[in-house]
Amino acid sequence: MIKPIRKAVFPVAGLGTRFLPATKVMPKEMLPIVDKPLIQYAIEEAREAGIEEFVLITGRGKNIMEDHFDHAYELEAILLERGRDDDLVSVQQVAPESGALSYTRQRRPLGLGHAVWCARQFITGEPFAVLSPDDIVLSQKGCLKQMMEAYMEVGGNVVAVEDVPLDQTNRYGILDVESDDGRLAKARGLVEKPNPEDAPSTLSIIGRYILQPEVFEHLDKLEIGTGGEIQLTDAMEKTIGDIPFHGFRFEGQRFDCGTKAGFVMANLAFALKRTDIGGDIRAHLETLLKH
Repeated sequence: MIKPIRKAVFPVAGLGTRFLPATKVMPKEMLPIVDKPLIQYAIEEAREAGIEEFVLITGRGKNIMEDHFDHAYELEAILLERGRDDDLVSVQQVAPESGALSYTRQRRPLGLGHAVWCARQFITGEPFAVLSPDDIVLSQKGCLKQMMEAYMEVGGNVVAVEDVPLDQTNRYGILDVESDDGRLAKARGLVEKPNPEDAPSTLSIIGRYILQPEVFEHLDKLEIGTGGEIQLTDAMEKTIGDIPFHGFRFEGQRFDCGTKAGFVMANLAFALKRTDIGGDIRAHLETLLKH
């Protein structure tokens, strides 16, 4: 029987040094794509997919995220008084139900595997999702919801994947593919950040995962992997053979907001899709490109 996914983990403890000085006091996950912070997009994607409980793996200086997902009573009162109904609704909808959102700290930056391990008491033996706010997908149906539908077909561990240029395999976890129908790729192995000449394929994992709780049996060992960090990829790889493992090709365009170029391109892409500002943005871009 395939168990439904009710809980999601959001690793948000990184320092965001690529975006200094903007991230000197503000968490990278609070940087906005048009008018919503990255972490809010991730939470909303999880909600759309049916996630009921959320845990943020935070670090020092991340308290502003807790405030963002709380009620701002003074602001709400002002918006109500001024008749700003649309703004009031958008502010109120940010906050999940009481008790649905939890926080725990990753006290040392020891990698994604360690961040997920920090959520072990929250997961309590059931399958769960992991969403990295750095990856944002522009699509009609959310990436995680698409993954959920695939997961209900095949069970096991499911990760979102996309093909990358061969010379970029050393930036990602790469699947060693056993079979591939163009939508779901069954993996016989995983390699973390292989050099191009050693890469078993160009099918890379992005920041969306559906995982079975058995992954914690390997994360509990806190083994150091590539880059001197505890790699989630290593723990997932060790479950292959015992648990089905598939890479899922999602529909939509993914932006890597962990890079400055990806962040700027995401802002443009999401802005162009907006009915309120898309036309103005397009016209201004056309003007800029003429010079």
